[in-house]
Amino acid sequence: MKPEDARYLASTIRAAVATAVVGRGEALETILTGLVADGHLLIEDLPGLGKTLMAKSFASALGLDFQRIQFTADLLPHDITGSEIYDTTKGEFHFRQGPIFANVLLADEINRAPPKVQSSLLEAMQEYQVTSERSTYPLPRPFLVLATENPLELEGTYPLPEAQVDRFLMRLRVGYPTPEEEREILERRRARRQEAAIVGAVTTLAQFQDLQAAVEDVELEPSVAGYVVDLVRATRADPRAEIGSSPRGALAIQKVARARALLDGRNFVLPDDVKALAIPALAHRVIVKPEPWIRGVRGEEIVRAALDRTPVPKVSA
Repeated sequence: MKPEDARYLASTIRAAVATAVVGRGEALETILTGLVADGHLLIEDLPGLGKTLMAKSFASALGLDFQRIQFTADLLPHDITGSEIYDTTKGEFHFRQGPIFANVLLADEINRAPPKVQSSLLEAMQEYQVTSERSTYPLPRPFLVLATENPLELEGTYPLPEAQVDRFLMRLRVGYPTPEEEREILERRRARRQEAAIVGAVTTLAQFQDLQAAVEDVELEPSVAGYVVDLVRATRADPRAEIGSSPRGALAIQKVARARALLDGRNFVLPDDVKALAIPALAHRVIVKPEPWIRGVRGEEIVRAALDRTPVPKVSA
């Protein structure tokens, strides 16, 4: 797919999603970039901000199969992966697929499920397959997980270990709408006279896969690659960081920066692509030391500081 075709397709997808989701331009752009980059996303925000609507709207606009799982404390691994069922008429077992067999999976409040359930999902995210008994079943491609966490309610939850959080390509926050956007939300609800906001498909599965494949054709100059490495290493050098970003963070930035360039109609990455997505791609990979943490320092501040002190290369467009 040519960059100009990718740009047109991206604008079509944005327009389709905008028929259901009001505003939230930065969050929607980050989600679209992550989906095109074939990565899983962790959305950390409060309930009621439209996370489910966003995930479902993108799945509908992209022509992809969508499933939602509400994670709870009594959930078991086979509730999401599926299980072997004995067929009494045939006298044999057959596998009944769970809701994880979808193109886009919304894992709502993933930190409310026990570690064993979290591990079964994260294993599927990494291996793109499900193992039941002695058989392995491949997941459909693309397989994209949008997981949500509520950052306030921590009682009765099972926080994801840092090694598992690192599996997500990006972490982002949705945030509250502006007063104008909130009024528009109310007006649209009155106008459509029903709760559900319908989004029509504007691409096919094959077109979306072509869009994902085109990311590999986007060039990354050595100077920009060096900028990515310097940026990641700067997070490790920050005295407030217990652990800086892993090399997976550099790979994540490279991936999303190339996807952003493609969606902008370019076949090359600019430093601005790296800067725009450095925080969602790196902040969740940084562990802050206890004392700075108590003072309110978070991974975002450390990545922002790394951006400020890392020299930006000059690239001719």
